[in-house]
Amino acid sequence: MRWIHAAGRGLLVLVVVLTGHVTSGARADDGSAGGRGPLTLATAGDLTGYLGPLLQDWNRAHPAEKVTLVELPDSADETRAQMITDLRGGSRGRFDVLNIDVAWTSEFAAAGWIRPLPRDRFPLGSFLPPVVGTATYDGRLYAVPYVTNAGLLLYRKDVLAKEGVPPPRTWAELERAAETIAPEYGLDGYAGQFLPYEGLTVNAAEAVYSAGGTILGDEGERVTVNSNAAREGIGFLARGVREGWIPRQALTYKEEESKQAFLDGRLLFLRNWPYAYAAASAAASPLAGKVGAVPLPGPDGAGTSVLGGSNLAVSSHTRHPDTAARLMAYLTSEPVQRQVLTRGALPPVRAALYEDPALIRDFPYLSTLRASVLAAAPRPKSPRYDQVSLVVQAVVHDAMNGRETPGGAVRRLARELAATSGR
Repeated sequence: MRWIHAAGRGLLVLVVVLTGHVTSGARADDGSAGGRGPLTLATAGDLTGYLGPLLQDWNRAHPAEKVTLVELPDSADETRAQMITDLRGGSRGRFDVLNIDVAWTSEFAAAGWIRPLPRDRFPLGSFLPPVVGTATYDGRLYAVPYVTNAGLLLYRKDVLAKEGVPPPRTWAELERAAETIAPEYGLDGYAGQFLPYEGLTVNAAEAVYSAGGTILGDEGERVTVNSNAAREGIGFLARGVREGWIPRQALTYKEEESKQAFLDGRLLFLRNWPYAYAAASAAASPLAGKVGAVPLPGPDGAGTSVLGGSNLAVSSHTRHPDTAARLMAYLTSEPVQRQVLTRGALPPVRAALYEDPALIRDFPYLSTLRASVLAAAPRPKSPRYDQVSLVVQAVVHDAMNGRETPGGAVRRLARELAATSGR
């Protein structure tokens, strides 16, 4: 789940042992003396190293409620597996709080691994509206949004400027430029994250959503993917590989590989998270000053990104739920959220920060990102999300490899997702 890193970076999961000073709300119910004490925070690898200093600030102010940071593997799948192993350990588990990929909230809540939370304890009204929905399951709040994300289309601004072509607003415009302009500059046309892992689920969902389709409804209890819109979305990805404007090498890309291909000057267009734009625009980047970012295109105009990011959740077995809640309030406070952006290069959930002139000057993609987040949609909600994601990855990868037609892929998705849900 690099989006948590960047998430994605694409996906980053924090298992947080929450401790801290929260200024709002009543104390959470707990079975210990005051529910306060030290915590363990588990997270996918912190690639930018921003989180440690934030927790050091907390620990200096709360010596009796110190947070120990546990960094799990960089891979979202491995992080999730280690978290679940710990959560299934019951009272023997190490982790107090999990900063989970936004797609895992329903699964963890349905399994009883995380606690429901009081809405009035957290500043939900100050967050970008779509992110709050990623933290709920069955009408209850089970997590607190911490980092958000939305996919952007990065493009070689210098190349398009030479050709007098604006950045693409539709799939047709993207395809035309990828087919005709990219080869003239020795570039491949377009790539995303197309290895069969969580990133492909994201890219596939974005294609389906952008075409006006859906994958699941009713908290995962209804399969809705069998539609012309889904065929169109999967067809867009499959056609790109078949016609060559998506290079076959992209079928092996995750976030980092696709970012590096863009930084190496091998791509005209790249779908990735904002951290990739920040890396490409940095002063030390070979592409500094040559990169732009716009919302993802769709068939007839702006497309739909999938919401990325991470949510903070409290283990059902923590002995210090009050500290956990106060730590979560600390990590989602405006001063800390500002540092999440400035030190971690991660998109904050606080809406006001996207309109801060100083931040916009330093992070010029903020207005584009805000528009993308506000128009974004979550990945399919399901208590069996891991199985849903595996099905989507396998089927869409087969379609992009030419082993399934888009129509056949959609019919197979409908069958296998129905089997996954038991319906």
